[in-house]
Amino acid sequence: MFNTKVEIAESSFSMSYRDSLLALGSCFAENIGKKMEQVWFDTDVNPFGVLFNPESIANSLARMLSNRLFAPDDLFLNKELWSSFAHSTQFSSVSQADCLSKINGRLSAANERLRTCSYLLITFGTAWVYEDIRTKSVVANCHKLPAAHFFRRKLTVDEIVFVYRTLLVQLKELNPELRIIFSVSPVRHWKDGAHESNLSKSTLLMAVDELEQEFDFVTYFPAYEIQMDELRDYRFYAQDMLHPSEQAVDYIWQRFADTFFDDITRELKQEIEKYNHGLMHRPLFPQTEEYQKFQLYLEKKQEELQTRLEKIRM
Repeated sequence: MFNTKVEIAESSFSMSYRDSLLALGSCFAENIGKKMEQVWFDTDVNPFGVLFNPESIANSLARMLSNRLFAPDDLFLNKELWSSFAHSTQFSSVSQADCLSKINGRLSAANERLRTCSYLLITFGTAWVYEDIRTKSVVANCHKLPAAHFFRRKLTVDEIVFVYRTLLVQLKELNPELRIIFSVSPVRHWKDGAHESNLSKSTLLMAVDELEQEFDFVTYFPAYEIQMDELRDYRFYAQDMLHPSEQAVDYIWQRFADTFFDDITRELKQEIEKYNHGLMHRPLFPQTEEYQKFQLYLEKKQEELQTRLEKIRM
């Protein structure tokens, strides 16, 4: 062994294909959510787009809880694009009606999922927030507006815990079966500087630890620690040397599955991944009998896997 492995205690949560998931927050939530979608989990990923700070994530959850739709006054026009300070740029549009339609469509679906889902995965990215100077409210995305429009500050541990203490109680009242997995994104915010980035991550880690100690339906998955302490070689980083490489994402995903999936779920996941790998095969001679047999095998395998999945979810 030429690394220090992060030991993860056995989880009291056991996730299966019977469960549904809502993933919110930073890049790790996006990565894990997409991985779960690829292996046919019932998953909704970031209905407000990628969100980085705890307050914006909390605001999105509060909006989902209330299911209060966004109105034209909630949008702003900048350089021909209509946008929302509560959402990422993926919802922006040259049409105000189109922007609202996308936002409210995802909101309504997320409200319904929040009522019934088994797991909520929340990933904090940074403790730094940007406040709109005019409204004094924290924005989820600055949408490339000038810095003079915002006041930048760092949330404290107490601020984060205070907001989520109330929010977690409300979530549990809405959905008594809900279990929540917190994580901290392994992506460092290097523009803040190494020291400030570490202080930010420490703030997030301390806040999550307090919440985990207080609520028995909350647990923490150490994605940040795995990347920082176990995958320390630069081959586990993308070209910017900050984001995890594809190899690192795959490894952390496997550790996540090993932590939370039961044996039957892990076995089925592996078979679906093998099937997906077969779909990616691009033959040099697709007209050959050998390839036609392979296509037939894939069709039968898909039917078999879907049948097994249906039986599990009955």
